[in-house]
Amino acid sequence: MKRPITLIAAAISLAALPALAENASTSDVYACKDITADAERLACYDTAVGRLKAAEEAGEVKTFTRKEVEDVQRDSFGFSIPSLPKLAFGSRDSGGNSISDELKEVTFPVTSVSGSRGALLVTLENGQVWRQVDSKRISPSPKKEARVYQAALGSFKMKLDGGLAFRVERVK
Repeated sequence: MKRPITLIAAAISLAALPALAENASTSDVYACKDITADAERLACYDTAVGRLKAAEEAGEVKTFTRKEVEDVQRDSFGFSIPSLPKLAFGSRDSGGNSISDELKEVTFPVTSVSGSRGALLVTLENGQVWRQVDSKRISPSPKKEARVYQAALGSFKMKLDGGLAFRVERVK
């Protein structure tokens, strides 16, 4: 008779996993450290970690390393993606103010440069494609490296092999 009760208990606990996942938060885990009674603190940790694990298994929560976030920032550099949440690391300066981890420039090897002077299309090794949007005359001769950086009013500039900067927009 114990077996059906065990199966019922397992079914009830599995049904509760989505509800636990919806309420998962790292702040719940951090709140446990302030509990002074050992048994209550342990119970708090067990509950909070259980919720996080259930949320992770349900696909509601994902953890990322700093390297993974930096890779996403580098790959998406030059695109405005409002739906992509800004991932903050909680960095603070000596005054306690938040420090932005926003990427300001990238440097990649160049795969190809095509087009004529004043209308270049630059393909980078990581697959990014940038188009020249100003009329500066830049030679399309073979290039080794491109440095792309943020300029005024949300625009971007590129330097090929450290040469003259010209305005670009990312097309791919």
